[in-house]
Amino acid sequence: MNTKDKTKSKKKPKVSMITAFKTIIWPRRNLVFIGLVLIIFNRIAGLILPWKSKALLDEVIPSKDMGELYELLIVVGLAILIQATTSFLLTRILSVQAQYLISELRAQVQKKVLSLPISFFDNTKSGSLVSRIMSDVEGVRNLIGTGLVQLVGGTFTAIVSLILLIYINPWMTLFVLVPVTLFGIIALKAFKYIRPIFRARGEINAEVKGRLTETLAGVRVIKGFNAEEQENKIFERGVDRLFQNVKKSLTATALMTSSSTFLLAGIASTGIMGIGGYFMMQDSMTTGDFLFFTMVLAFMIAPIVQMSNIGSQLTEALAGLDRTEELMNMTPEEEIEDRNIVLDQIDGDIIFDNVSFAYEEGKEVLHNISFRAQSGSVTALVGSSGSGKSTIAGLAATFLNPKSGVITIDSHDISKVKLKSYRKNLGVVLQDEFLFEGTIRENILFPRPDATEAQLQSAVKAAYVNEFTDRFEDGLDTLIGERGVKLSGGQRQRIAIARAILADPKIIILDEATSNLDTESEALIQKSLAELMKGRTTFVIAHRLSTIKKADQILVIESGNIAERGTHDELIKAEGRYFDLYTYQARI
Repeated sequence: MNTKDKTKSKKKPKVSMITAFKTIIWPRRNLVFIGLVLIIFNRIAGLILPWKSKALLDEVIPSKDMGELYELLIVVGLAILIQATTSFLLTRILSVQAQYLISELRAQVQKKVLSLPISFFDNTKSGSLVSRIMSDVEGVRNLIGTGLVQLVGGTFTAIVSLILLIYINPWMTLFVLVPVTLFGIIALKAFKYIRPIFRARGEINAEVKGRLTETLAGVRVIKGFNAEEQENKIFERGVDRLFQNVKKSLTATALMTSSSTFLLAGIASTGIMGIGGYFMMQDSMTTGDFLFFTMVLAFMIAPIVQMSNIGSQLTEALAGLDRTEELMNMTPEEEIEDRNIVLDQIDGDIIFDNVSFAYEEGKEVLHNISFRAQSGSVTALVGSSGSGKSTIAGLAATFLNPKSGVITIDSHDISKVKLKSYRKNLGVVLQDEFLFEGTIRENILFPRPDATEAQLQSAVKAAYVNEFTDRFEDGLDTLIGERGVKLSGGQRQRIAIARAILADPKIIILDEATSNLDTESEALIQKSLAELMKGRTTFVIAHRLSTIKKADQILVIESGNIAERGTHDELIKAEGRYFDLYTYQARI
């Protein structure tokens, strides 16, 4: 059946902190625990300076005891050393682990993406997927890295500082709690507001990257049609959407920053100065106590402000995980159907039984297609553009799944066969042949990287690749550029055919396999393809009907139906649609 929408999540997931804790943090609990211990030591050491500052003013200076002064300086120095050491270890251990986690997640997402059906890629921009794999997982550094630990450490520091403040002066502490509480309420509301903004930012960013990827890939078309200005405007609109999104989040973060300045640095500090001054004038508070209180207050306020910044980072991380989780929840193509049949060896007998297909619901492009491609036979698919030839080839390659009807391979329903066991017997030369950036050798070896040099050379000669590589200074080790841009269309096609020959498949899909070759090259390729197709089930789609005269059966596809079928001679005698197409091409 058609599975176009099966890979989509029913609703966009929202990753909670609890979910993130269970899936990301808990498996690394030992490391996080070490981080928490380190930050607790770091924060306790940080409180030594305020404590000893009080002792300096209230005890050491009045007593004029140099021994106590030296002892105080040693303790403060050791505390600073502990702070520096724990800070280094925190960054070194957790940041490295965070980067490892990012690499691990990227690999998992990329693996997931490659497990999805072709229909997913047909409806998703490649640049968007690049963003999903590379950018969306970046935020998790704040879950396993210093971000989360700093959040917990900041909470610990704030609680300990609050206890000390109550101990020093409960009335001053009570006053401080009012602006701190107000700031906390504002921060929570801001986090709730910016999470969907961060999520939308990832989606907009993916769209912009997707368009940019298309622009760079199609630069020759853009320049050929003098469309640079048009593309610039499209990209500028996308960038502006991204800017507007960032502006919204900056408004929320600016509100938190201004609130912290007004409530914490302003009202709290000013009020404490006045109240503390009054208590000292009443001799109910020493100078050391006041200094101790203000320094500890700074220790409580600093992590609260820091926690608001870290909270933004964690909110952004969870938004990125939302998008990643949405992708990870999609159903792999191997699981869309109940596939449990493993084919070790196949004969290649393929039957289409009343197969219909639709890319979109209610818009069938194939209607009740039935035919048999016997093992080792050649089935040619011909017809006008858009008639459904490539769709039939896609179904035979298991890139698509029927909406109705059954396709069988050696009497097995192909929808029940494990895709890997089927595709290891499959070789394809697609209409839009794709070559990877690298050398000619690497591209031909792609399906069989462990092939011997003799096997490689055999495929090279069979596809007549050596006819042009022998003229290259580096031969098969010639770099071909992105998508083989440094080669001609015919050269790229021959490399793709050599790749299929080296794969040595039982079933071959040749979609427009000789359409990019000149007449001389095509004649050479036809000889090699004839040798390749011996004993293999082959589907051929070709515009040049002269190339399929020897096909065992020719199916004429029109408007998603089989209009005619038979051998070349039979169809010529019938003087139907095939006869018209053939004689028309012969006159050109």
